[in-house]
Amino acid sequence: MANDTLQIVSSDGNRAGQKILKLTGSLTIHSVFAFQEATREETAQQVILDFSGVPYMDSAGLGALVGAYVAAQRTQRKLAVAGANTPVKTLIDMTQVGTLIKCYDSVAAAQAALG
Repeated sequence: MANDTLQIVSSDGNRAGQKILKLTGSLTIHSVFAFQEATREETAQQVILDFSGVPYMDSAGLGALVGAYVAAQRTQRKLAVAGANTPVKTLIDMTQVGTLIKCYDSVAAAQAALG
């Protein structure tokens, strides 16, 4: 079974108003509340969710990701996902969430694209 703990570490991006939330652990029904809390508390204009440490995401995690996107849109902020592995990226694409949330191969690519 996937790891039920999720660690989230916030750091400054390479531009003012940019934050990177580094997730380590699975984003599932068991860990989604910590993710929701972290994304609700973040007020930076640009938020990059570093998924390079997320081995697995279930439908609850996907729903929380969409919720974070909707909240960012409401406040005219940008949200991007970086470094998602193949299974997580496949889930994002298969459910058409990738048409809403930009996904990048790396944090550096996301930082460059968000400008």
